[in-house]
Amino acid sequence: MSTIQRREHGSIDMTQGRPLGLLATFSLPLLLGNVLQQMYNMVDSMVVGNFVGKDALTAVSVGFPIVFLLSSLFIGLSMGATIMIAQYIGAGDREQVSRTVNTICAGMIIVILPLTLLGLLVTVPMLRLTNVPAEAFEDARVYCLVVFAGLIGTFGYNVNTGIMQGLGDSKTPLIFLAVACVINIILDLVFVLVFSWGVFGVAFATIIAQFCSWIFGVAYINRKYSYIHIRIFSFKVDRDLLRQLVRLGVPSGVQQCQFSVAIILMQALINGFGSDFAAGFAAANKIDSFAFMPIQSFAVAVTTFVGQNVGAGRLDRVKHGTRSALVLSVAVCAAISAVVVPLRRELLMLFNQDPAVVLAGEDYLVRVLSPMFVLAAQFTLNSVLRGAGSTVVPMISSIIALWGARVPAAYLLAWMFPGAPGNLYWSYLIGWLVGFAITGVVYLRGRWKDKCVVAGQTIRVE
Repeated sequence: MSTIQRREHGSIDMTQGRPLGLLATFSLPLLLGNVLQQMYNMVDSMVVGNFVGKDALTAVSVGFPIVFLLSSLFIGLSMGATIMIAQYIGAGDREQVSRTVNTICAGMIIVILPLTLLGLLVTVPMLRLTNVPAEAFEDARVYCLVVFAGLIGTFGYNVNTGIMQGLGDSKTPLIFLAVACVINIILDLVFVLVFSWGVFGVAFATIIAQFCSWIFGVAYINRKYSYIHIRIFSFKVDRDLLRQLVRLGVPSGVQQCQFSVAIILMQALINGFGSDFAAGFAAANKIDSFAFMPIQSFAVAVTTFVGQNVGAGRLDRVKHGTRSALVLSVAVCAAISAVVVPLRRELLMLFNQDPAVVLAGEDYLVRVLSPMFVLAAQFTLNSVLRGAGSTVVPMISSIIALWGARVPAAYLLAWMFPGAPGNLYWSYLIGWLVGFAITGVVYLRGRWKDKCVVAGQTIRVE
């Protein structure tokens, strides 16, 4: 398949042009999408918080991480699809692109029922495990059950996004996310204000919006890419491609899962220092989540860039692109820190003006946001490895960094400085440094260059 074919469909050919410009262009829609995703998630909380009550707000808040935890594995498989499609696009093999697309779609349909049933079965035990307040328990149960029942839309949207990003298109997923967001807002208001369905209505609106976005996305892909024909209920699976998808995707899914578990443990530690400290963490974490968005966006862009160039055998561009990505991600992250840290008090007061809460939030932002450029560098190198097909190393490095460094360091620092709990946040930097060191050594050694999934394109960079 020629580069002309790829360009005529609005996708970016990352095997041509300046890597820095390509990465910036591809990242911008992803960044806007992350902002929109945050707004999408906030809408549910805003509606239930204002029109249903605080218990309903708590229910949605505690229910979302549980849903995300069980969805992470398939989200990882979507990343595997992005890597494979990007490499086959780079190699110009449209037949393998089509087979990969249909294999991931068929795999989704095959596993959706057992995963949905698993979600329905573990909802109550998971809620009990996380000590959900009694007054919010029933609403949290309803929220989780409804969202799990509609997982097909969530998975479908993520699969479509992975496909389009692998093809080099980061703009169209943003459009479909915007469509889902509008549908969700409208249905939230209708179901809650008109039908008085409460948390059930909010959850139902979410799955309808995601289902619509998935179906619209399938129709778009089938129409715009003549060599791709997605058949939703086709069970035709290429076993070799499925094995590759699992090899590439499961490590990314495991990574997402263990991050979710670590967040729960960190939250439990932080809650132990009282409501003011916990509230400060919550407010600072909201600010941090927006600061983290560029890192996420660059990571996806780098994965696609490396995947396409590995598939095309453009080894020089992989090296050049890695340098450009490191400069771009670290510079942007440092710039954000330079703006947010001096304004931390003013930003935190937008969430809560209690001096104790603001002070606790400042502890977080100073210790976490200031050195976040280290995380940006780590994410960039992890994305290079993923794009080349080496997904196990990022998983292992994140496991060691999280469970061997950050979480133990957090508990140790909390024990060492009981009168200054803000010091536990230095554990983030400790974990990032460990993760960056592991990934950096692997990158420099170069064994990841042998992991390309495209036959005949094994990398040998001197």
